[in-house]
Amino acid sequence: MSRSVFACAMAVVFVFVAAGLGYAEDVEILGVKFPTEKTIEGKTLKLNGVSYLKKLGFVKVYAVGLYLENPTKDSTEVIESEQVKYLLTHYLTSKATAEKISEGFIELMEQGNTKELVDANQADIQKYASWLDKDMAPGLTSESVYVPGKGITLTYQGQVKGTIPGSAFAQMVYRYNVGEKADRTIREGLLGLGK
Repeated sequence: MSRSVFACAMAVVFVFVAAGLGYAEDVEILGVKFPTEKTIEGKTLKLNGVSYLKKLGFVKVYAVGLYLENPTKDSTEVIESEQVKYLLTHYLTSKATAEKISEGFIELMEQGNTKELVDANQADIQKYASWLDKDMAPGLTSESVYVPGKGITLTYQGQVKGTIPGSAFAQMVYRYNVGEKADRTIREGLLGLGK
C-alpha cells in the first residue's frame, strides 16, 4: 500500500472514530441517553451519575441523572454544597399516576429526612407535591434545578411549576436521593459509585 493511500485510509478511520466519540460521551441507562454535560443557568454542569427505579423487579419506572458544577462521590457534598445542581428524570412507564408520584415524593421526603426537618418544612413539601399534578408516561420528564441564593425550581412535563426558596428544602430533596436512607440503587448510581 502506498503512503498516500495509507494516509487516506487512516484519515477515514480517524473520522469514523472521532464521530463515534460523540456518541460515546452520552451515558445510556434503560434506553435513555444522558449527555455528559448540560448548560444550566449559564453554568456548565457535568453528569455526576445516573440511576434508575424499578418496581417489582421488572417494571421500569424512570431513569435519572444528576448534574453538578463540581462532580463528587461524597453524598454530604452533593447535599450541602452551594453550587448549581440539576436532576433530570425520564419516565418509562404509564403506571406513574400523579397521585402515586405525589404520595411517593412525600413518603421519600419523610423517610430520607429527620422528623424535625419534615415538620419544619411541611408547607413546602405539600406545595412541591401539589405541583406533581399530571400522570407520567414514557418520554415525559421531571426536572429540578437548585441555584444558590434562589432555591430549587421544578419543571414538570416541560412546565415550570414554581420555586421553593432557600437551601433547606433543596437539601432535603438531595438527601432523599443520595443520603444514608436513600434507595441504594439510586444513591450509588447518582454518586457514580458504580464506576
